[in-house]
Amino acid sequence: MLNVAIVEDDDAAATKLQACLDQYTGTDGVRFNVTRFVEATSFLEGYKPSYDLVFMDIEMPNMNGMEAARRLREIDEQVVLIFVTNMSQFAAKGYEVDALDYIVKPFSYPDFERKLKRAVRLCEHESDAIVVSQQGGTVRLLLREIEYLEVRGHNLILHTESGVVHGSGTLAEAQERLGDKGFLRCAKAFLVNARHIREVRGSTLLMADGTELPIGRAFRKTFMEGLTRAMGVGNVL
Repeated sequence: MLNVAIVEDDDAAATKLQACLDQYTGTDGVRFNVTRFVEATSFLEGYKPSYDLVFMDIEMPNMNGMEAARRLREIDEQVVLIFVTNMSQFAAKGYEVDALDYIVKPFSYPDFERKLKRAVRLCEHESDAIVVSQQGGTVRLLLREIEYLEVRGHNLILHTESGVVHGSGTLAEAQERLGDKGFLRCAKAFLVNARHIREVRGSTLLMADGTELPIGRAFRKTFMEGLTRAMGVGNVL
């Protein structure tokens, strides 16, 4: 599943983008978790680098798309950016903010599909994966789809967007392999993927799917420091 942000103040255009994404899912099988923002300031406020792809309208109130894209690149250099605009001459400046492409309104599905295919390939190419050993074989998981890992007794359990996968090994071994990939140890029994963290509430961690996990006292300082680095939001005292 790819996390997608639609930053678009026009309801009709946002609806068309969502419909095109749904159609792409139906034909190509790629699933999208879509969040829509009606203007750029709400999108950038408290931004965390959890998106794979951003559709950015250029002409919006409060802050235009080009300025928003410049600010976006200050905090997230990796997210794939596609401009959506009525005027192609503005979108042509997208190279300044490393935009992948632009879509000119009104657009047709074939044009959208061609550009989305390129974006999806780029997102998937940049996605690391891990091979999990299981009894009777192995399974390959994209790291971005792993929400958190849990150890129960001598069993390693990987909670993913599509379900639970049982693997072998220890949490310490998993931390050594994934520690530089945005995975953080929040407690003795849990290793979490920073991209799936929604909120920190005191000594509790709220995940994007609503799961609550503890933040152990012995892990809190290093966890918060790691979360700060992963989210790119400065220092945490």
